[in-house]
Amino acid sequence: MKLLENSSFEAINSQLSVETGDAHIIGRGIQGQPHLLQALSPPQTTGVRPGTEEGPLSDTCSRKTLFYLITTLNESFRPDYDFSTARSHEFSREPSLNWVVNSVNSSLFSAVREDFKALQPLLWDAVDEEICLAECDIYRYRRPGNSHPF
Repeated sequence: MKLLENSSFEAINSQLSVETGDAHIIGRGIQGQPHLLQALSPPQTTGVRPGTEEGPLSDTCSRKTLFYLITTLNESFRPDYDFSTARSHEFSREPSLNWVVNSVNSSLFSAVREDFKALQPLLWDAVDEEICLAECDIYRYRRPGNSHPF
């Protein structure tokens, strides 16, 4: 998989730089310190009642989709993480695009505050232009236990 350059994303990314004292958080520069990104972590609730296997977040994925998800994660996080042993139950389909957008907006607003207000429409327009969000199935990866790659 080859990641293509996108000037819209690069412009937004440069404006979303988070300064923490005398250090900048850039890409994978804070490895070994996951607590620094805790504000960006998604909520840990699953939206499924205990004891049930039904619901939008418990939908597991097909083998083909699983292959695509694992390949995408491996290419995105290589060489730092290897998702080759991930299983279908570790991925769940998100309930809706609006739910994902609100979750991402909340996380980014928590990290960069007022700077995000002006960038929010630019971000979602750029993402939609690249992948047509209305046509996407969105999945979340949940590693078993407390360990996760972020």
